Amino acid sequence: MIDAVFLADILGANDVYGGTAAAVLKSAAMMPNNDPMMLISAMAVVSRDLCFGITGNTTYEQPYLLARRFSTLDHLTKGRVAWNVVTGILASTARAVGAQNQVAHDARYDMADEYMELMYKLWEGSWEDNAAVRDRGSRIFADPSAVHSIHHHGENYHCDGIHLSEPSPQRTPLIYAAGASSRGRAFAGRHAEATFMSTSDMGFAKKTVKGYRDEAVRAGRRPDSVKVFNAATVIVAPTTKQAREIEQEMAAYSDETGNLAMFSQWLGIDLAKYAPDDPITYVESNAIQSIMEAMTKYNPGRPLKVRDLGGFGKIGGREAYFVGSVDEVCTEMMHWVDEADLDGFNLVRTVEPGGMTAFIDLVVPELQNRGAYKTHYAAGTMRQKFFGGGDGRLPTDHIGASFRY
Repeated sequence: MIDAVFLADILGANDVYGGTAAAVLKSAAMMPNNDPMMLISAMAVVSRDLCFGITGNTTYEQPYLLARRFSTLDHLTKGRVAWNVVTGILASTARAVGAQNQVAHDARYDMADEYMELMYKLWEGSWEDNAAVRDRGSRIFADPSAVHSIHHHGENYHCDGIHLSEPSPQRTPLIYAAGASSRGRAFAGRHAEATFMSTSDMGFAKKTVKGYRDEAVRAGRRPDSVKVFNAATVIVAPTTKQAREIEQEMAAYSDETGNLAMFSQWLGIDLAKYAPDDPITYVESNAIQSIMEAMTKYNPGRPLKVRDLGGFGKIGGREAYFVGSVDEVCTEMMHWVDEADLDGFNLVRTVEPGGMTAFIDLVVPELQNRGAYKTHYAAGTMRQKFFGGGDGRLPTDHIGASFRY
């Protein structure tokens, strides 16, 4: 039983490592990179409860058009869609779309706040609940007086128009936001209903979760209104020895240069300029500041070296890393949930279909036996599945609800 498929996405070629895209092209590290939205309707038609998280970029996507695409998918999936709100970290994206310069880290979040306001206006305020009357007798589909043009003229975005889709099951899709920097947490506290991080340090995870909860309270929301997930690699087998053998096999598939290219993107540093034994030190950048902080400021182990990032395995500052028997993995995962106050995990770096099959066949039943995992899917939209009850729409304490007509 898996709640959702989460599809990461970037809009530019990762050319940070060595100043070119050669490394990601050779290793196929998120390259080529097709539009994940095209996949969702096909997966939705052959599933009933599986939900879908899709990345959308607020800095380079046109809000009026992105709002329509998400409404369309929310209709097609019957409300099983989430939007992972990102602001973009690649300078190559800015160049590709004709922007002169990449927008600075915190300024991107300022733009994203206004972007979200316009999206809420389109989703929540353009069509009244009773606008689509569907009166066949009088041959009227929608009451024009109940459909309203949105007039938004802000610092960064302008819109005068009616939202092109009638209200979907959720209206506003479930909102993800993953920023763990101080500015990112403030954004998540205001907008996110679910968020995720990537850390191997339980202390850092606990601190970050508390930060999200505190920011939600500052935004006038309940502390439990944001579900927090941590990325995790899970390698499990009936015995510890078998799990370690699978780990060794997976390591053989890993590409060192491709790994370094991905870390260069996340850190905003060209790691090709450094020797393998050079230490990773804190550098301010326009990339993912929380990963840099986790690897340097909050890394309790020995200082990480460039060669560490190129290999496959447990790396300080990266995701939680569970390898072992069913009992070992389940015990450690439950410890993380209890100690860091997590709501769950975002599974990464598995070799498919073996990795997911092993998790479903081995880990899920044991967690269910321990009373730590659900035994059936909840009904309704993605928001109802994650939070239980309600009408599937944004809760009244969410900023987006204030834009309802």
